[in-house]
Amino acid sequence: MAIKSIRILCRIEFPSKTFRLWDGAGPCLDADGEVWIGARLNEGLDQIESAMNGEAATLVLSLSGIDQDISDLAYEDLEAGEVIGAKVQLLIQPCDEWDQPVGSPEVRFTGFVDNMPSDDTVSGDQIVSTIMLEVRNRFDLRTLTSGAVLSDVDQRARSAVLNPSTPPDRFAERVPGLADKVIVWPRFS
Repeated sequence: MAIKSIRILCRIEFPSKTFRLWDGAGPCLDADGEVWIGARLNEGLDQIESAMNGEAATLVLSLSGIDQDISDLAYEDLEAGEVIGAKVQLLIQPCDEWDQPVGSPEVRFTGFVDNMPSDDTVSGDQIVSTIMLEVRNRFDLRTLTSGAVLSDVDQRARSAVLNPSTPPDRFAERVPGLADKVIVWPRFS
């Protein structure tokens, strides 16, 4: 069967409940019988593309038009301190010419919520809830401010704080040894 379109899916695993959202209108049923709720992805589509191509270390995802129950539950979990660290996955669902799912969705980005500001606005007689998800992934441990020098000691300390259950990040352990290296360019005669 030929793939004619794709759906962008977003799964957010809060401690109290898992939310399944898709970039569209109304509910959507997947092959496993799970219901995905329609939401508008207002901001972050370029970041989603980067994340899906494996290039984004952080992701700011704006979800608008979500159900008031989801917004209320997300706010309650945020107040209870259960949102930070929640798992977020972006998936691609291939669809056929009738927009029916073909096969299983493919996970393209996995990260964890760093912050979740929200906003409610009034449009006509309806309240429109918008949730911003500031998501980091494992490569966020290696980010630097502009002009900073990567230090092995600092990187290990940061990884111990952000991910205490794993071994220290050894990404920069060879950096001190590179400080005294001399690079000789080849000479062609």
